[in-house]
Amino acid sequence: MTPVHIRRAGPLDAAPLTRLLDGFAQPEFRPGPALGPDEIRAWMAAPAIWTLADRAGEVVGLQWVEPHAEHPPQVCEIATFLAPTPDDMAIGTRLFEATRMAARKLGFTHIRTRIRATNAGALIYYQSRGFERLTPRDDPASGRPPVRNVEMTYRL
Repeated sequence: MTPVHIRRAGPLDAAPLTRLLDGFAQPEFRPGPALGPDEIRAWMAAPAIWTLADRAGEVVGLQWVEPHAEHPPQVCEIATFLAPTPDDMAIGTRLFEATRMAARKLGFTHIRTRIRATNAGALIYYQSRGFERLTPRDDPASGRPPVRNVEMTYRL
């Protein structure tokens, strides 16, 4: 199998990143039209860390962190997108290691994420990285509405 290289993403990666992200965009969860390369480049200009996994020129994974708008400046939010491959968990591990170190260097102390409760793969991924669940689990006897999104945090 061709090796995967983990590196910082740059503006020239916008088109392949668009293709990767478009594979995850579900119309019911998309707030607007699909992002194009120009929108990705503009987003990359904001304060954030974009790390990608590249296999023979094809982007097979992306992870980014950016300041979390709802929390103090030392808290960032993370998102991860992995193309389905036999080694996607290994790629995710390598992406997180690079992202975690970069976030720490920038002075972040916590990484937060919000995941759809139905996304079992993402819940397992973040939990296996050491993220702690903040959202209570569904409990039909509690009278609370079903959990739609799960908040998790990681202490750097």
